[in-house]
Amino acid sequence: MNEPSLETIELELAILIRRVSLITTCCKFGNLDRSAYLLLHQITAHGSAGVKTLANESHLDISTVSRQAATLEQKGYVYRIPDPLDGRACSFQITELGTKEYNEHKQARLAKIADNLKTWSDEECEVFGQLLRKYNSSIINI
Repeated sequence: MNEPSLETIELELAILIRRVSLITTCCKFGNLDRSAYLLLHQITAHGSAGVKTLANESHLDISTVSRQAATLEQKGYVYRIPDPLDGRACSFQITELGTKEYNEHKQARLAKIADNLKTWSDEECEVFGQLLRKYNSSIINI
């Protein structure tokens, strides 16, 4: 990779992170923070899951995900399903309220992103999505 390309990517990522941080602090999309949204997404996309599975998928430690899941449970967004083979273990399933909050939050996010990309072609959006996915999957081991 040539140095100018690397410098452009580094600067643009720094700007992106700053702007995303500003959006999240001043323009809340609803009742979900990023961690809640991502955990609800995982459960919605993959079905009920235990803390260990959610932690592995999130690349977070079990104690962090356990606290996040407990907060979601307190808010009524998920409920525990006891493991019949291991009385200490459980899985989390999304509730109707959790599904409602998740879907509303997702639609608000999609609307904001669509507004930001309204001058982009379908092809540009598709390529950007593919490259963003590729980049995200390359930085899993931070």
